Amino acid sequence: MLKFITGRTKAIYYSIKGAFHLVKTEHSIQTQLFISLFFVLAGFYFNLSNIEWLFVVLAISLVLTAESLNSAIEKVADFIHPDYNKKIGLIKDIAAGAVFFAFLFAFAVICVIYIPKIY
Repeated sequence: MLKFITGRTKAIYYSIKGAFHLVKTEHSIQTQLFISLFFVLAGFYFNLSNIEWLFVVLAISLVLTAESLNSAIEKVADFIHPDYNKKIGLIKDIAAGAVFFAFLFAFAVICVIYIPKIY
């Protein structure tokens, strides 16, 4: 049981360490966090319902997760093949496409929730 708890504690430590590394070094994550903060503050201003908050938090989490995975894929690809490679470029484009899909969902959520409150 102690080994299990020690293992989970280390896993949490490494995940927090990775999250802080992303926030400190990845401009895309910093940008997404700034945009997220704006919509969280707007959510308080417009007094969102619990369901609206769930969708906003889901959208933010989805984009940050996709962006984080995209960054990890890019790092692995650059490590494996530091020079330009057409196939590696395609892999990076596909990973970026996943971020785009997450963004589309987030944009739809933002439009559905915030546009009626603005008008």
